[in-house]
Amino acid sequence: MVSLEKLVIQLQQKKQEASKLRQKAENQVKEFRTAEKRSSSGLHTIDKKIESEREESGDVSTVLLRKNAQLESIGRLIATAEDRLSTEKEAIEQTEQEIEFADSSLEKQNAETRLRSLNDHVDELVEEIKSRQKTAKKISGDVANFSDIKSKIVSKIQKQTKSKPPLRETKISSHKAAQKFLKELERRTKDEESAQKSLENAYSKLKELMAKKKTATKKRPAKKKTATKKRPAKKKTATKKTATKKKSRR
Repeated sequence: MVSLEKLVIQLQQKKQEASKLRQKAENQVKEFRTAEKRSSSGLHTIDKKIESEREESGDVSTVLLRKNAQLESIGRLIATAEDRLSTEKEAIEQTEQEIEFADSSLEKQNAETRLRSLNDHVDELVEEIKSRQKTAKKISGDVANFSDIKSKIVSKIQKQTKSKPPLRETKISSHKAAQKFLKELERRTKDEESAQKSLENAYSKLKELMAKKKTATKKRPAKKKTATKKRPAKKKTATKKTATKKKSRR
């Protein structure tokens, strides 16, 4: 009885220890699965960001190509206008000389008319060049801004791309660790179930033994009561015999 009670206590302790080890393994599985899930989620988020930023970079590149094409076109127009301006200035110098050395008033008058036209044309070319240079300056500013934006996007993509390998490594290592502790959890669960079964068997035996003991204890007082009841009966018989003897003597 005592040894069985001790066995039950020992098995209870064994079961508690098995439960602790099982819970520990379960917590470790959860921990590594959470780390794996977090890493996987992080990789997915980074991939989405990289994809989005690459699209944005593509849009910016398209704008840059258009702006650079505009800038080149304006540059060519300015160069053409400057060539024409140079030609017109040469024509003005020549016309001024014609006016100075004109042989007749008509020739001089015609040269002066041509000179006015040339000056007007030069003024137009100067204004055209100024306007195009102003536009070119604005577009150059746009190109610089978009180039800066693209550079920042590329930098972000590079930074996020560099952060992928550690996350991928964490995901792989967490998955392996989770699988390892999953096997550990299965083993610890079986140990706990075995300990529980042994405890239940021992407890059942102890319960059965205690029930038998209780039954035996109940039977003992019943015998004593029977014996006690019989003794007074003997006394009464003896008393009757004594009374009979007394009567006979009389």
